[in-house]
Amino acid sequence: MDLIHDLYHYLSQGGLVMIPLILCSLTMWTLILDRMFYFYTIERRDIELHRLTAVLREEKVPVNRDGLKAHLLRYFLAHRTGDPFVDKRILEECAMAMGPRLTRFLAVIAVLAAVSPLFGLLGTVTGMITTFDVITLFGTGNARAMAGGISEALVTTQSGLMVSIPGLFMSVLLFRRSARAQAHLKEAVMMLKRSIQ
Repeated sequence: MDLIHDLYHYLSQGGLVMIPLILCSLTMWTLILDRMFYFYTIERRDIELHRLTAVLREEKVPVNRDGLKAHLLRYFLAHRTGDPFVDKRILEECAMAMGPRLTRFLAVIAVLAAVSPLFGLLGTVTGMITTFDVITLFGTGNARAMAGGISEALVTTQSGLMVSIPGLFMSVLLFRRSARAQAHLKEAVMMLKRSIQ
């Protein structure tokens, strides 16, 4: 209970700028968790690269597999024509259709992580304006009156950085996982193309 009270007190010191900052943080972490779960699922429950040609010969993808390569094989087996040229095009088409899934929300996460310190800077400016208004009314002799504006400036700056730094780190991590998944997908397409005759 004390933790909730302390958190509320901390957030209320930041003023109105804390509302968009909190919304930005919640949205960003929701998208990060969604992408982490997606990448974990497609990597963990996929067909191994060396088994692709064997699964293609069997013409049946195991039911418990639903990663990228498994989806690629299912689509290909459902739409193959028997003509090697057309079948290779079908593989490429499927790989192109799967590409946007791998980069989904990544740009939004990066933008939200980059915008967070700007909200913190906005809070700094509004806090300093409040401080100067107090100085105009009471002079510099009333430290208690000035403390509200200064704490608003510092709390919003700190909060903006606390949201941004891990967000940027996770954004880079997710971009790398996306690039690795795209590379695995290209490898799978090349391997399957070689086995189509």
